[in-house]
Amino acid sequence: MSSSMPEILPCGDCALNVHFEEAIRPEINAQVCALAKALEANRPEGVIEWVSAYCTLTVYYRPEQISFAELSALLREIMPDGRADAAQERTVIELPTAYGGEYGPDLQFVAEHAGLNVGEVIRLHSAPSYLVYMMGFMPGFTYLGGLDERLHTPRLSAPRVRIPAGSVGIAGSQTGAYPVDSPGGWQLIGRTPLRLYDDRREKPILLRAGQYVKFVPISPAEFDRIAAAVRDGSYEIVVRKVVV
Repeated sequence: MSSSMPEILPCGDCALNVHFEEAIRPEINAQVCALAKALEANRPEGVIEWVSAYCTLTVYYRPEQISFAELSALLREIMPDGRADAAQERTVIELPTAYGGEYGPDLQFVAEHAGLNVGEVIRLHSAPSYLVYMMGFMPGFTYLGGLDERLHTPRLSAPRVRIPAGSVGIAGSQTGAYPVDSPGGWQLIGRTPLRLYDDRREKPILLRAGQYVKFVPISPAEFDRIAAAVRDGSYEIVVRKVVV
């Protein structure tokens, strides 16, 4: 199936899936995000919400207000050109991250698995700007693309009962950060003092699909300083714009 000819399929009686090319690639995900943006600008009555994934967009609607056929036709009308997102300005959000020690208890294992030293793992992990392909697992959890192949590491054989909020981990070819305290089986290599989920904010979830994340190494002392600033509301998150 061509990426310019997505397939629209029913998902139960009150949702549909828009399927782009079956691949995990930035250009495919860009089309998903572009359609979500177009839907936001042209939201028809009866559409409840939509959820972006790697190569699909799921749209939830009220069938008594808009039918599957009507919504499908509307989506085809507003479908962006596959080339429209080729050179678009994107947001990069910096996540200061303390690596290793109490913040990343699995950093040494990841290094040994990769045949690298700890410093090399930190350098490789903090080098890219990672695309947020999708949100899932829990509110605010990001699935990031672009992890260096040398850092691909299997999940823990037995998940932890509690992982602190802000923990940065690796599982297979993915990296991401836990927004709240939760169980989990990812290899923990660091932690950010920023709150990825905060119900006191107007928009509780900090990150969203289509943005980019840049991990910035910090010391334990910097972690404590930033955590204190986050608590008192004085910390300003670093946000940059790039053309990708």
